[in-house]
Amino acid sequence: MARVRLSVAERREELLRAAVEQIEVRGVAALRIADVASALGVSNALVLYHFSTKEQLVAAAFAHAAEGDLAHLRGLLGRRTSAVRRLRSAVRWYAPSGAAKGWRLWIEGWAVSLREPALREVTRELDRQWKAAIAAVITEGVAAGEFACADPEGTALRLTALLDGLAVQLTSYPGGVPRTRAQEWGEAALARELGLEQESLRG
Repeated sequence: MARVRLSVAERREELLRAAVEQIEVRGVAALRIADVASALGVSNALVLYHFSTKEQLVAAAFAHAAEGDLAHLRGLLGRRTSAVRRLRSAVRWYAPSGAAKGWRLWIEGWAVSLREPALREVTRELDRQWKAAIAAVITEGVAAGEFACADPEGTALRLTALLDGLAVQLTSYPGGVPRTRAQEWGEAALARELGLEQESLRG
């Protein structure tokens, strides 16, 4: 049976999805162009036509996966409700005990980006966008008089650093930190940064 002819955009999307799946199975270091090609039943040359090197493929695949989570975060932060509720929803979702996908992929990406400039630029930009989205809602909450925060950017950095660190613990060392405790720590940090009582986050 002949393969359906895909547009350039559709083919690229298919290759990126396959690359993400293969990275999750094999890890970045062991991934080969041939693994992605074999998963789709296409030639290595076709993969290399769209992504001239493995490094470019990995960087694009990482961005493809991470931007899905970023879009979800923006959806949570864009709801028509108080800044406190939006921030709490975002922290609960983004925390490693929440519903955010791809923590293993993020950790792989951080490790490989130490030696791969292309991936380092992608992870740096995505990280900047995460922090900027959270800082913007904190700024809105301050303007609305919901809480006080003298440094929204610093708060966003500290919050995401804590959640990223907890993700490494929960993903790399299962059972080391109970998920419920990690969630409590995330909410406690948010309340502390905003000068609120933790119980008030749930009000």
